[in-house]
Amino acid sequence: DVSKFLKQLHAQVLEKMLEGEMDAHLGYEKNSVAGNNTGNSRNGSYPKKIQTEHGESVISIPRDRNGQFEPIAVPKHESRGLSIEKLVISLYAKGMSVSDIEEEMREIYEIELSTSAISIITNKVNQAAQEWQNRPLDPVYLIVWMDGIVFKVRDNGKIINKTVYLCVGLKQNGLKEVLGMWVGKSESSSFWMGVLTDLKARGVQDILITCTDNLNGFTDTIRTVFPQSSTQICVVHQIRNSCKYVVYKDKKEFTADMKNIYNAPNKEAAAAELDNLEKKWGGKYPYAILSWRNNWDDLT
Repeated sequence: DVSKFLKQLHAQVLEKMLEGEMDAHLGYEKNSVAGNNTGNSRNGSYPKKIQTEHGESVISIPRDRNGQFEPIAVPKHESRGLSIEKLVISLYAKGMSVSDIEEEMREIYEIELSTSAISIITNKVNQAAQEWQNRPLDPVYLIVWMDGIVFKVRDNGKIINKTVYLCVGLKQNGLKEVLGMWVGKSESSSFWMGVLTDLKARGVQDILITCTDNLNGFTDTIRTVFPQSSTQICVVHQIRNSCKYVVYKDKKEFTADMKNIYNAPNKEAAAAELDNLEKKWGGKYPYAILSWRNNWDDLT
């Protein structure tokens, strides 16, 4: 799902880059009176099939009436556009600086365009990204999944790995929607409070179930903003969190015993298996057991 979403974003960004290139080529924006009597104008667009980092897409390539426009983002007679992986994430994730986005754009275009042309293109793609970031959302989502994915992005001129947090919502019509992407220095409760407040400001009134990894008390933060929401903690994250306390030589046996908990047929049987896990391992790994106890209601 995320790969399909990123493919759509790639196509959108390339189209906006091409529109910006056309603005710079003609010297005026679409429908601007500045274009009157300039001797050239836009002449529609044509579809082109391209390959991106996330698969095949069809995008619209603008053209001018005099046939002088030479697109750079997706050159003529080529099936691949410029590599814009880092740019897409930098654009659409809230928390990235405008200077880093401009630096990324300069690196993509290298020396092929003037500073003013790059500025025109940057403004065009920035505007589209901000419209997406701030678009209205549905009042109710059935489930919202919240988790992080590591991407390479620019930070103060350097390319580093950063975790970009995505919220994916299940709409009432059964379709999924990426509600937003955020970059935070840490998964703190104040960071998540900002994310949830953003969702609320864009029209979300209620989330029936939130699915998270519960790092740093995220569950409590959700309840502050959406008090009626039920929380389901990801079992995979719970397993990883528990295993942090277990030494390597015990991990295989410990994880096999944990499997009895989450493979149990019902909640009562699962509770009995947790008791068994505590009898066997509680003396050696009390924090691993406590992690299950503290998150029990939301896990089950």
